Amino acid sequence: MSKYQVPRGTQDVYGKEIKKWHKIEQLIREMMQVYGYEEVRTPEFEHTEVFARANDSSDVINKEMYTFMDRGERSLSLKPEGTAGLIRSFVENKWYTQPDSPFKYYYVSPCFRYERPQKGRMRIHHQFGIEVLGDKTPYIDAEVIGLGLTFVRTLGLNDLKVLVNTLGDQESRQAYKDALKKHFEADIHTMCGDCQRRYEQNPLRILDCKVDAEHASMLSAPRLQDYLNDESKTYFNQLVSVLKDSGVEVEISDRLVRGLDYYTHTVFEVVSVNKDMGSQATVFGGGRYDQLVEELGGPKMSGIGFGMGIERLLVALDAEGVELVQDE
Repeated sequence: MSKYQVPRGTQDVYGKEIKKWHKIEQLIREMMQVYGYEEVRTPEFEHTEVFARANDSSDVINKEMYTFMDRGERSLSLKPEGTAGLIRSFVENKWYTQPDSPFKYYYVSPCFRYERPQKGRMRIHHQFGIEVLGDKTPYIDAEVIGLGLTFVRTLGLNDLKVLVNTLGDQESRQAYKDALKKHFEADIHTMCGDCQRRYEQNPLRILDCKVDAEHASMLSAPRLQDYLNDESKTYFNQLVSVLKDSGVEVEISDRLVRGLDYYTHTVFEVVSVNKDMGSQATVFGGGRYDQLVEELGGPKMSGIGFGMGIERLLVALDAEGVELVQDE
């Protein structure tokens, strides 16, 4: 037995498995051409501030990034997700000056997160993602969700449910954050260290905690829907209506916040309900972001997208018994 082995949370892909990857990648490129999305490839590492902006409270940024100093004493980070690097490229190369709005891009890229490896969750994983920039309507949101569904169903997945929520606009989110700070104030000292950090950085992120999910204060927390202004309510109701009219059954999940701080308004996850998937059931997810382009130096422009882990997708296909590649 060789004394050299792959690092924990990584894997070699070869033989029949690599053929499955080829099949998925081929469908990605075929569908993206049909839907008019342009491929973008960004570096595997970026300046750390591309990902870690302002007072970001997400676990991805605070606990999971691979960050290092290069020989010029510059802080660099391996990309933990695909959106921020693509938006950096969008702004740096001034693609927003082109006349063909909305701008539609896709990527297939390795991403790097230091977390406990599990089935379908690797420290090096590969994401297929799309981004639509420059057009903020519920119809675009529904198109993005529908495209992801079409893709996974074309591969053969059926045991799925669609979870949607809204984080509202900036005014709504601020009102809700204020309510959460007041609600958790008396009990935050009894909650986990991450929740205490999130309380100071972004109390909305507390709702994503798995450690304190059954804490009494968590179970009695106020609902974001009660703090939405009329504009945010109308936008979300229109999205749900558009999805249902297009044949997509949705479940409104009022605790769904997603794992990154830049999301606004629409957030969604498509999860497997197959019993063999266990806790790692999300097949793809994403949402809308109103400030990210501007934060990275571009014009005020909203965007929406999703990320889909290919390793997780393969686990879901196996759970449903889908054979992408036949034995020879």
